[in-house]
Amino acid sequence: MQPTFVLVHGAFANSFSFAPLQAELGLLGHRSVAVDLPGHGFGATYPLAYQAPQDLAGLATTPGAIKGVTLADNVAHLTGVLERAKRNGPVILVSHSRGGATATAAANARPDLIDRLVYVSAWCPVQLDVAAYYAEPEMATVDVAALAPAMVGNPAELGLLRTNFRTADPAVLAVFREAFFADGTDDEFLTFLNTFQPDENLDAGTSADRAQAGTWGRIPRTYVRLTDDRSLPLALQDRLIREGDELTPDNPYDVRTLEGSHLKWLVRPEPAARLLAELAAS
Repeated sequence: MQPTFVLVHGAFANSFSFAPLQAELGLLGHRSVAVDLPGHGFGATYPLAYQAPQDLAGLATTPGAIKGVTLADNVAHLTGVLERAKRNGPVILVSHSRGGATATAAANARPDLIDRLVYVSAWCPVQLDVAAYYAEPEMATVDVAALAPAMVGNPAELGLLRTNFRTADPAVLAVFREAFFADGTDDEFLTFLNTFQPDENLDAGTSADRAQAGTWGRIPRTYVRLTDDRSLPLALQDRLIREGDELTPDNPYDVRTLEGSHLKWLVRPEPAARLLAELAAS
């Protein structure tokens, strides 16, 4: 029976990110479902102040629908999708970037709903919480402070993270491009940037949401390394793989590698689609 690919996006992203990949998977004969986590997709807030001409003062204070959304909310929503998908046969859960934290917590809670986990340069916290990894040597090349000029408002007051992806500041755009899509064309980069939504929730999970050997660790899993990812560097990807293997040495990662940046596999998805099709066949 053909599996269903359930696709989970990263921070500030949504199901729209997966449209090119889904097209390729469909042409290869595979069924897929792209999830919008709570407060994402058509559940997102796009304040009038975010439109052109922008009102940055207004943007800094306008409430957002994602305020108060937690990782537990994400997991509950994803679990509902997995339950429905599982009625049609095997499920392969594919996550990207911050979506890996949601996928990991869902696998802890309901391993019975997942036949394979696939992380594509995604967070799978094992020894530390997601935030704590940023202080580790493997993340030394990531300059989080460089993104500060794009941040809008006070997260503590808004109850969310807000980023102005519609900025025209060349310096800020250069930082975005370096972090996410240095190997894309100008048009590809700007097009993808405009699929991002301004708001993201504050909750990336706690130690209780790290991978658990007795649940998460029972599921066959694949980690797809992205060689030129500068927002989640290869050294950190390899550390997450190593920690997962140490947690469940009898069920190690099946490790694959794709060339490219954090976003290239979504914009030019043919290699990724072929890789996922191979996993479905196996």
